[in-house]
Amino acid sequence: MLRLARPLCVQTVKASKLSRLWSRPAALMSTLLIHHPQYAWLQDLGLREDNEGVFNGSWGGRGEVITTYCPANNEPIARVRQASMKDYEETIGKAKKAWNIWADIPAPKRGEIVRKIGDALREKIQLLGRLVSLEMGKILVEGIGEVQEYVDVCDYAAGLSRMIGGPTLPSERPGHALMEQWNPLGLVGIITAFNFPVAVFGWNNAIALITGNVCLWKGAPTTSLVSIAVTKIIAKVLEDNLLPGAICSLTCGGADMGKNLLHELRRFPKGLSTAHRTAMARDERVNLLSFTGSTQVGKQVALMVQERFGKSLLELGGNNAIIAFEDADLSLVLPSALFAAVGTAGQRCTTVRRLFLHESIHDEVVDRLKNAYSQIRVGNPWDPNILYGPLHTKQAVSMFVQAVEEAKKEGGTVVYGGKVMDHPGNYVEPTIVTGLVHDAPIVHKETFAPILYVFKFKNEEEVFEWNNEVKQGLSSSIFTKDLGRIFRWLGPKGSDCGIVNVNIPTSGAEIGGAFGGEKHTGGGRESGSDAWKQYMRRSTCTINYSTALPLAQGIKFQ
Repeated sequence: MLRLARPLCVQTVKASKLSRLWSRPAALMSTLLIHHPQYAWLQDLGLREDNEGVFNGSWGGRGEVITTYCPANNEPIARVRQASMKDYEETIGKAKKAWNIWADIPAPKRGEIVRKIGDALREKIQLLGRLVSLEMGKILVEGIGEVQEYVDVCDYAAGLSRMIGGPTLPSERPGHALMEQWNPLGLVGIITAFNFPVAVFGWNNAIALITGNVCLWKGAPTTSLVSIAVTKIIAKVLEDNLLPGAICSLTCGGADMGKNLLHELRRFPKGLSTAHRTAMARDERVNLLSFTGSTQVGKQVALMVQERFGKSLLELGGNNAIIAFEDADLSLVLPSALFAAVGTAGQRCTTVRRLFLHESIHDEVVDRLKNAYSQIRVGNPWDPNILYGPLHTKQAVSMFVQAVEEAKKEGGTVVYGGKVMDHPGNYVEPTIVTGLVHDAPIVHKETFAPILYVFKFKNEEEVFEWNNEVKQGLSSSIFTKDLGRIFRWLGPKGSDCGIVNVNIPTSGAEIGGAFGGEKHTGGGRESGSDAWKQYMRRSTCTINYSTALPLAQGIKFQ
């Protein structure tokens, strides 16, 4: 999403430019942003002051009302009426009925509907990108790029709809055919996190639809407006094609969806609604639950799904590393580390947290990286000239501060950043820490913030071990020109991650490959390659077209 070919950092934003939106009169600060003329474009996405957060063919919602806020200034944007447990039950029922219609439609015809969804998203890509920037906080080019991912996956899925299926295999028995048959699972629950409020749903939704499933989406409460706007676009496509809207249902979950679960809300008050998440995890009518979020919560989801012998697809935390060897091309290393560390303000699951530098280049790279950090253009994320926006919530700011202090206590030195910025909104300084040991506790703990821990290493063997010693296994990258080292990195004793890169950053995956990781990252795969298999069930079928009844392995039973 960031064009690495051009200079990344050429100037800082003047204070007067930042202050134009941050110094509004108090009277304006007290009203919803959707009422301000400069945000009138929100209405072009079907949003208004009060929004219904449930869609199952019709819009509604009987749960609590929440307000969503802009991370760049912590001003309220609009309100959303969330789902009650009654709404959830009703939506599940309608989605199951819709599946009876959707499953009978041939896969290529389903692919045509998904293609039309992609076209509809393409028409609104600028508006949706601005909404992502406003409500999530990522910079505009990343917000637009995230919607583009959904569009790309729709194009990919449309083609895939003519290719899914299993092989016909040789049978050892005469007059017999052996084949694989793939069928949809039924209802796919999709729980997404705040940091990618469009793309992750898109990966799951497009592939789930062409494989014959219906979807129930639960987005993060703090990005509910994005969920509603996207669902309105999908709903219009389904309506125009005379299909049940419940094929793509939405329930913005609320805290009142199960009083017996309120204790969990106290334990996990942030991010996804715990009550709603728990209801989906325990619901046997949800044939596959795709969950994107923290490792801590993902483990709970997996256990609840496994208790009912259900299927889950987990995309959890990442404690990702970039390794730069002595022969690395520093013109690639520096922009890669910069983008991977501070892109989305360090709030990607693929954000680089650990930078391992060969001892011969360590000091030079750190100095040049500090210089690059000092030139990052900071400001309102919807300004197209900005490269760095806010953290998503005030709680994230507190976690950043705690992590920096912990790093200092464990022996680290903050060589750049480390402070909360003196601006409205949730802005923190992108931070570089040196001097820690590679296995320091804070290093092995993923902090969803722009903190980069930098280390020296001496040789390939030790640094490959350091890459793999964390519990997560999402993304990793090395920078080298040594062909042998590249293939050792890709091999069985190299990186143990699901994404293993060479001479590119840890972030910015393409949709054609399967996305996901190993170990505490969850093992799930979404988007491309053969990830479609996770949304289907496989049957091995033997057909006897002869008049004899031979048994396998030559067994005689007579």
